[in-house]
Order: sequence, then structure tokens, then C-alpha cells
Amino acid sequence: MDSFDAGAGGLLRQPKAVWATAGASVVAFMGIGLVDPILPSIAQGLHATVSQVSLLFTSYFLITAVAMLLTGFVSSRIGGRKTLLLGLAFVVVFAGLAGTSGSVGQLVGFRAGWGLGNALFVSTALAVIVGAAAGGSAAAILLYESALGLGMACGPLLGAVLGNVSWRYPFFGTATLMAIGFLCITAFLKEQPRPARKTSVLDPLKALGHGGLASAAVSAFFYNYTFFTVLAFTPFVLDMTPYRSGAVFFAWGVLLAVFSVIVAPRMQARFGSLKVLGGSLVLLAADVLALGYGDHTTAVVCTILSGAFIGVNNTVYTELALGVSDAPRPVASAGYNFVRWFAAAAAPFFAPKIEEWTDIHIPFVVAAVTAVLGALVVLVRRRALTREAAELEPAHATEDGVTVFAN
Repeated sequence: MDSFDAGAGGLLRQPKAVWATAGASVVAFMGIGLVDPILPSIAQGLHATVSQVSLLFTSYFLITAVAMLLTGFVSSRIGGRKTLLLGLAFVVVFAGLAGTSGSVGQLVGFRAGWGLGNALFVSTALAVIVGAAAGGSAAAILLYESALGLGMACGPLLGAVLGNVSWRYPFFGTATLMAIGFLCITAFLKEQPRPARKTSVLDPLKALGHGGLASAAVSAFFYNYTFFTVLAFTPFVLDMTPYRSGAVFFAWGVLLAVFSVIVAPRMQARFGSLKVLGGSLVLLAADVLALGYGDHTTAVVCTILSGAFIGVNNTVYTELALGVSDAPRPVASAGYNFVRWFAAAAAPFFAPKIEEWTDIHIPFVVAAVTAVLGALVVLVRRRALTREAAELEPAHATEDGVTVFAN
């Protein structure tokens, strides 16, 4: 019986605390793709350029990357419940403020505050779910990954529905949903046991001294540049109404969820993690090249199809990062995420700049190259990654800290 089947039996039999945290996790992940369908509308409403609007992703993920060094430090001192509530409070405040923005500069700044809140929440949610879940860690992980996939799929859909009225409404909608999540966690979640050892801010950086973890992080850095070129730059290329763009990215998110939760574990069991990861990265490179050079219909199809490759990659990268080194999983995860989120911040900034310097095709050429570079790192550093890949088991969190999944 594989990990999916093992976890499915206990998936629905969870206490209210788990459902409250998982529900808030869905909304948290919705925030990543929420702005996708309304990027052109924001640019028009605030009289901003493509480069300026793309900074909504850059500020969000730049703060998220830096915050990864702080989340373990914070949660090991104030506890998981308080860290979740602190993160939710940040999101409620800054998402609401984002909807009141009078300039793109204000909106970019509020998204940065939102990114800090999301980092605190998302980085703690899995550990809390595992600590409170019934049926073992397999069911908890499956529930968390399902929340992740559902959030990534529904974010663009919510953005499209509310954004069709006004680009401000998706931000107000997110603030409202996260406020409900705050109340649910306050009511149903009890404080989790604190770790015996407090985490230092420098612990994640020290963990990157391990060759295998560093290799996984560098490969994921290149991959994430490709991932977020698709997520942040493609809406401008498709140039569709919020409804149509939201439908495209909803389908993209559904594929991401299905391939992350169901398909990837089966492929890993049959072919091995490194072969699956290398092959998926190469196929993603071919897909984004076709996206960049094809006609409009081809671009739509390739955008949706990229969700399948991204879903597979996210699952495999997470498990590699959490199992390849001797560092505690919360610490290894923080170091890994610290590196890879910088690419998520870089891609939305550089993709429109590259278009300005060259033409609309070249950003996708660069994205294809970075995907191939990610595959080459896996190939060249396969010995350093083999320890974990040889006996890969689903990643899990322990009560002594925080695990951060790759999405």
C-alpha cells in the first residue's frame, strides 16, 4: 500500500483543530495565485507598467525567503498556535490594506507585509496539523498537500470572480476569509508542545553546508525561476479577461494538485525520485518553450499542462530536501526554502525586464534554460542526493519543529 492509499483511510476522520488549520491553509495558498487573473486589471487601474505590477510577486516572495530564517526561531519560542495566529493577523491586515492601495508602490509594500504573514502561517501549519491529526502522519500530510493543491487551484478562480467587479475585491475577500480562519483556529486549536531546543536564526544557513541539501536547494532555485515565470509573467502574454485567465489557472492548479498528491508518489515508486525529477524538469523546459513560441491556443494549453510537471517537481523536491541531510527536518526545510524562494522573487522581476530588452519570447527561453540547469544539477550531484532518493519515504513533520512543503 503506497503513501496515498495509507493516508486516505484516515483523511476525513480528523478533529476540528485539524480542519480549522487545513481550511486556513487553503486560503493561505490561494493568496499565491490570487493576483494572477487581475494583473492586467491592476496595471490598468493603477496606471502601472508590467514590470511594476510584477513586483507584487517579487516583494511577496523576497520577504517570504528572508522570513524562512525567522519562522523556526519564532515558533520554537512562542509555540505553533501563536505563530499561526500571528501570521494570520499579518495577512488579514495587509491583504485588507492592499485593497485600499492608491498606487502600485503602496500595493507592492502591502504585499510584502502579506508575504511575512504567509511565511509565518504556512511554515507552521503542517507541523501543527501533524501534531493534532488522527490516523498518523500519512493522513495529515495528504490533507496538507490537498489543501495546498486546492488553494493553488482556487486562488486564480477567486481572483477572477471578484476581480471581474474590481481588482480590489480579491484582496478584501482574502482578508475576510483569513479573518474567519483566525477565529476558527482561536476556537478549535489548542497550543502544541514547544520543542525542547530553541531554533537559532543561523541554523538553517548552517544546514546548507551539507552537500546534498545544498544541491537540492540550488536545483530547486533554478526550477522555481521557471515555475514563477509561468505563474507571474504568463497572464500578460495570454492577455485574457479575468474570467478566462482565472479558468486557465484553475485548470493549471487542478493538474498541479492531482500530480502532486496522486501521480508523483506512484511515479517515484516505479522509476525512482531522481529519474522522475530530471525527466519532469526537461519536459517542463520543453513545455515553456512551446508556450513562448506557440500561438495563443498553444500558450493556453501549455500553461495548463505545466501544472502537471510543477506538481511532480514540488513533491519530489520537498522530499529530497527533508530527507537528504542529517539536520532536523524543520531546520533543513528552512534552509532549503530560504534559497529557492529567492528565485520566486527574481523571476517576476526579470521576466518583464528581459521582454523589454529583447522580445516576448526570450523570457520563456530563459525559463527553459533554468529548468534544464535544475535537471543538470540533479544529474551532476546525483551521488549527493542518492542517500535520500534510494529509500524515499513521504516527508513528515515532528513535534519538535516546522516542516515547509515546497509549494
